[in-house]
Amino acid sequence: MHDEDIFARYEDEPAPLLPILHAFHERDGHVSDAAILAISERLRIPKADLFGTVTFYHHLSRTPGGQARPRVCDGPVCCLRGAETMRAALDGEAMPCSGRCDDPVPVLFGNVTKVGPSNNALEARSSPLPPPARGTECVFAHIREPGRATLDGYRRTDGYKGLEAALKLSPDAVLDLVNQSGLAGRGGAGFPTGRKWRAVREAEGARKTIVCNADEGEPGCFKDRALMDHDPHALIEGMVIAAYATGAQLGFIYLRYEYPETLQVLERALRQARDMGLCGDDILNQNFDFHIYVRRGAGAYICGEETSLLNSLEGKHPFPRNRPPYPVTSGFEETPTAVNNVETLCSVPPILHRGAEWYRGLGHGEHAGTKVISLSGDVQRPGNYEVPIGMSLRTLLHEWAGGPRPGRTFKAVTMAGLSGGFIGGKDLDEVTLDEPCLRSKGSFLGAGGVMVFDDSRDMVETARQAMSFFAHESCGKCFPCRIGTQRLTERLAGDAGPRSLPQWTEEVSDIGATMKATSACGLGVAAPLVTDSLIRYFGDELEAKWGAS
Repeated sequence: MHDEDIFARYEDEPAPLLPILHAFHERDGHVSDAAILAISERLRIPKADLFGTVTFYHHLSRTPGGQARPRVCDGPVCCLRGAETMRAALDGEAMPCSGRCDDPVPVLFGNVTKVGPSNNALEARSSPLPPPARGTECVFAHIREPGRATLDGYRRTDGYKGLEAALKLSPDAVLDLVNQSGLAGRGGAGFPTGRKWRAVREAEGARKTIVCNADEGEPGCFKDRALMDHDPHALIEGMVIAAYATGAQLGFIYLRYEYPETLQVLERALRQARDMGLCGDDILNQNFDFHIYVRRGAGAYICGEETSLLNSLEGKHPFPRNRPPYPVTSGFEETPTAVNNVETLCSVPPILHRGAEWYRGLGHGEHAGTKVISLSGDVQRPGNYEVPIGMSLRTLLHEWAGGPRPGRTFKAVTMAGLSGGFIGGKDLDEVTLDEPCLRSKGSFLGAGGVMVFDDSRDMVETARQAMSFFAHESCGKCFPCRIGTQRLTERLAGDAGPRSLPQWTEEVSDIGATMKATSACGLGVAAPLVTDSLIRYFGDELEAKWGAS
């Protein structure tokens, strides 16, 4: 494909930079100086700014042949499964956790993912389906049905009935129903979905936007991949309902780079939906237009933060934005924008079809709805489990997932991927999977990634690896996070800082408190939870390393 063909394909579409960069990257095997110059001149982006943006992303190679070079996941679970040995054998590059924690170790060869326990046993295979249901489900209720990823299969199992129900109501009535259901963001922040959508609808401006945050970059999280691979029309339907409720005309699915097969699934589903009048112009003959575009990221954990994602979409350097203003009033290209994650949007069609009270009743006690937990690590049956909000962690680990490996006991789990730090000790048997309980322990549920570590694991080293990840992924915009994550990594490694445990603990806690109080976004606030929880639960391992003096 010639330069002109690439520009002709994408230049007139919204958010053109990322697809243009990927087209050059695919064609040439890297992003060359000539490509940067051509894109800079055509899109009128200063060359220095464009160079800084390209080099910020992990997967946009500047070296000839770099696009096809093997990239081996070095996430926490894969490191426990021999990722470093595999990378050495393949002469590959490390990539951050690539969302295959339930099926390690993944290696990305260009746009093909292969997985296996060693370099001699790699094979391409589809995402595992969730284990059999243990209770009433919302987003996984039909996901195991044959053909569910196709339009015909989706419509056989209640597909697009939620949209049909929504179009019989006014937008305000849809907003009221979603609000009454108690649905809150399932990507981490937990903000009430109905309130967010109403803020977008009531914001000034005729142009409004829906953005699906499918940049599932949190280590230990892989639920969105399963939903998109096996139930893509549920996501499309949820976005169309969101557009109807808010008055949006434009939508984006911002997909993480490490899911190349998912990209094909989504694009096929979107073609099917457009052909049948389920998105695009005049949806279901209701004089309602909503156009969805898939935009593939290029590898940056910080793009999971909604304002960094919006800057990435707009072709800017993906730094977090200062807030206010918030995306609901000034999001994509300053339009009122609702940013929701995959699980949140996939929850909407069943709620419209079955009702708010049905959804509220899925939770335990006063908690509304369900949450998909991505469970991985030292547990017998890893995978995605849709649990009632408020269910005990012990029930999930021992009854649903089969308990620890033979001869082992559980020592710790992470919460919210890595962002919620560790839970250990007696709390493993006492906590419930809901925000109030977990926040009382200094953690949070977040996106629902739970990595399990048994009694064979060194928790100080596990914490060091986690902090090293945060240090590597810090965007560098604010110095509390940029410097703090580096200093905490050094102290966990024993490379710097006090040599006595009381002084070490005091200094590490002080660094963490400063980060939480002054960092610009959630990365700098969450990273210290790793060291906080290490001190809380694993003082004996710290004492063994530093001594009590």
